[in-house]
Amino acid sequence: MKNCRLAFAALTLSGVLMTTAAEARPDLRQMSCSQAQNMVRQHGAVVFTTGQYTYSMFVSNRSYCDWNQELFVQYGPTRDNRKCPVAYECKEPLFPRGGFNRWN
Repeated sequence: MKNCRLAFAALTLSGVLMTTAAEARPDLRQMSCSQAQNMVRQHGAVVFTTGQYTYSMFVSNRSYCDWNQELFVQYGPTRDNRKCPVAYECKEPLFPRGGFNRWN
């Protein structure tokens, strides 16, 4: 019974922490384009709320990417610009850098 209460308390606490983290995420739609760009520049990587049920991570440089990923400009909806070039996103390129060499 004691273990059950402890598990319930842990689950309740984790739910509160997850709610707090989600609420703390900055809403890109409420910021100006320059505010969003500056936030990414200052912090290096920021996860913004981008819609009612969506969010996305914006990064300032390649150090936030995996070794096989590249930087692509990432746009987002801000208060003053529906397609603001906020920062970058890390994505695997459609074609590898060295081309299609089967010996790589």
